[in-house]
Amino acid sequence: MPSSDGYVRDYSMRGEGKYDKSSKRMAANRARKQARYILEKEGRVARNDGKDVDHKNGNPNDNSKKNLRVLGRAVNRSVKRTKSAGKANATS
Repeated sequence: MPSSDGYVRDYSMRGEGKYDKSSKRMAANRARKQARYILEKEGRVARNDGKDVDHKNGNPNDNSKKNLRVLGRAVNRSVKRTKSAGKANATS
């Protein structure tokens, strides 16, 4: 706890879950952001428009135009996922 005697804050790059700053996790985050940037440049999405950029095959590293589509947040976040994090029965 920060107010405890002897407490030292850990500023290392390691963390847990979404706070993990490993190079692998940061690369995956950049790939997801790049997909949205690509569609923003095309004019298909805008900032704060309530839409998600979806990867049809479930691979966030595949930013080819044929693999990207725009879905509403509720629709994209309700798509069933398989154990391998791919998408099952994804709809347009």
